[in-house]
Amino acid sequence: MSFPLWLGFAAASAVLLVIPGPTVLLVVSYALGQGRRSGLATVAGVALGDLTAMTASMLGLGAVLAASAAAFGVLRWVGAAYLVYLGIKLWRAPVAALEAGEASHRRMLLHAYAVTALNPKSIVFFIAFVPQFLDAARPFAPQMAVMVATFVGLAAVNAAAYALLAAGARRFFRRPSARRAINRLGGGALVGAGLLAAAWRRA
Repeated sequence: MSFPLWLGFAAASAVLLVIPGPTVLLVVSYALGQGRRSGLATVAGVALGDLTAMTASMLGLGAVLAASAAAFGVLRWVGAAYLVYLGIKLWRAPVAALEAGEASHRRMLLHAYAVTALNPKSIVFFIAFVPQFLDAARPFAPQMAVMVATFVGLAAVNAAAYALLAAGARRFFRRPSARRAINRLGGGALVGAGLLAAAWRRA
């Protein structure tokens, strides 16, 4: 893979990752609710989720989902339902429980992984996005390895940046009413993302 082609892929990936989505909302919610360490605990989940989605799409799952309405529908509904579940849970979470660190870092990591990996749009997106940067004259496997490593690395850096920024803003949200408002804002956004994912149709 040539350097100019890789640079174009990295730049396009960075722009796409900066736009907040369900994964970023979850990372920010944990960081605001429980601090820097809790927010950063989700970064590994985000990276593993993107690794799973991108690898699955490159192994042919994206093509299967694009061709099979039934398979695509099942994954879409599973991912959408999980987003709604997390949103309702965050909306109803007591502020005191968040302060006490009720959710373990392992559970946060698993939540971030599930939200990222179970997004069907990610898998189909990779199938449409990645081939634009492939060099047909070069071996496929090395190019895919470079692209996967680049995208997952950028996704982890992006999630960590959002977590650190949100954790730094915690001092502005010390009051329980403000924290409760943040929980409900994040929970509502996750529910909305789940409903949008359920309503999304292939072009």
